[in-house]
Amino acid sequence: MTELLLGRVLSFTADPFEAGPDAVRLDEALVIEGGHIAARGTAGALRRAWPRARVTDYGDRLISAGFIDAHVHYPQTAIIASWGKRLIDWLNSYTFPEEMRFADPAYAAGVAARYLDLTLANGTTSVCSYCTIHPASVDALMAEGQARGQRIWAGKTCMDRNAPEGLRDNPQTAHDDSAAAVAKWHGVDRLSYVITPRFSPTSSPEQLEALGALWQANPTCLMQTHLSEQLDEIEWVRGLFPSARDYLDTYEAFGLLGHGGLYGHAIHLEPRERDRLREVDASLIHCPTSNTFIGSGLFDMGGLKAAGLRIGLATDTGGGSSFSMLRTMAAAYEVAQLRGRALHPAELWWLATQGSARSLLADDRIGNIAPGMEADLVVIDLTSTPAIAQAGARAQTLWEALFPTIMLGDDRAIHAVWIGGKLAG
Repeated sequence: MTELLLGRVLSFTADPFEAGPDAVRLDEALVIEGGHIAARGTAGALRRAWPRARVTDYGDRLISAGFIDAHVHYPQTAIIASWGKRLIDWLNSYTFPEEMRFADPAYAAGVAARYLDLTLANGTTSVCSYCTIHPASVDALMAEGQARGQRIWAGKTCMDRNAPEGLRDNPQTAHDDSAAAVAKWHGVDRLSYVITPRFSPTSSPEQLEALGALWQANPTCLMQTHLSEQLDEIEWVRGLFPSARDYLDTYEAFGLLGHGGLYGHAIHLEPRERDRLREVDASLIHCPTSNTFIGSGLFDMGGLKAAGLRIGLATDTGGGSSFSMLRTMAAAYEVAQLRGRALHPAELWWLATQGSARSLLADDRIGNIAPGMEADLVVIDLTSTPAIAQAGARAQTLWEALFPTIMLGDDRAIHAVWIGGKLAG
């Protein structure tokens, strides 16, 4: 069935950080065929070109590419909003005990379904997730995503030290389990495997080397890890890797730095680290609600974008305090304000859609509305609450109308979600 959607269709023509907030296109309608965007334009022209299409009229609601969450820990769904401590205490108190439960495939499957339900309700159509050390945790999320037709990136989290018994593998099993998951899931339907050392403190040099070799053997996979989240974490890394030049060098020395590398947080970067990340065209993933909830610090969005780095946006469930990319955009705005850079609504929306897609090397497929792109869409009600409606009523421009939803919106603003050209939910 060809679908014709009517509404205010928002797409980007360029990166608004570079081209300014006018780097957008507004249309009246779009056409979906075979799970992809076939056309966008005026309602009249598309009605004439596709007279037999099924029409859904969303009125003055906004139709956008679906939100893309570039760094999550779906196994932490149940512990979101646990009373916050510093990173290492939080891992030991909440994260590791919960992740132990994913040895049970049935438990993993239940959490995977709940997580994707929660994110779908918040307009998120694609996610990139850490799993646990258990291969069944990867299978659970991949299978659930496959059943829904979603684009999912996920990987077995590898740890062989500084973690409890029952959450440690070893260099060989980390490599072999990950390689088996690559063979099972990578490139199947809309699924992609991500090589996943949790972070340097929980992987021995031998394990990092094994995962670097796996990435070299599977260059179409992404690689995800954490980098420079907290100052005490950085000191811990210095003690564990005394010969390393800096935190990034603990990855670079073992073949875990490169294009397609996703480095979560990256708050406290040294100049060499920033320069090397730019040179290899790696991706930094900004997790603002997590950074404030756990007290990690303030990401330098303005400086890093100006330096030419590739940046995505993420909730970082469950260290992050929301499943909503709207709330995440609001937090990114607040963090940037504290760094002296007021992010424009166009920049925030771009980060949650095309920016995150670009960080995942998928901006040719998702994250925007243009002919040939996969039809993952979110329909936004810009009057979802009385507070938002009264603020939006004063708007003279699209961005003035949208900004109250960014700052005040929640799942009530999500009117509809389309995944792969099909109405979800």
